[in-house]
Amino acid sequence: MRIGITGTAKGATQAQKEFLEEFFQLNPPEELHHGDCIGVDAEAHDICRRVSPSTKIIVHPPLDPKARAFKQGDIVLPEKYYLDRNHDIVDQVDFMIACPKTSKEELRSGTWATVRYARRAKRPIHICWPEM
Repeated sequence: MRIGITGTAKGATQAQKEFLEEFFQLNPPEELHHGDCIGVDAEAHDICRRVSPSTKIIVHPPLDPKARAFKQGDIVLPEKYYLDRNHDIVDQVDFMIACPKTSKEELRSGTWATVRYARRAKRPIHICWPEM
């Protein structure tokens, strides 16, 4: 299965990290796609590398490097604007995981914009709430 991740640049909560670790152990993805930002993207990358080393990690970096994590994936795609690369992630996976910073949907949030796009694209998505 090809999994996409989206989440807050503030970083995952302990509950979200534990969910990701257990999920990747029980369901080792064939591919993990992320947006190469600090916070959840970088943390999911590291967790997946540790618990599922055979997973191919596909990095979709942003054009603006201010919040970029510069993770080395198996494939690093060309840089794109945030919205475009977030749509690419959704379009290239079978399932999305979202780790937002709050339990309430926000309008001015890249994580929530990606969740809304995944819903419109009818992509299955699991929202891993911060206080699970």
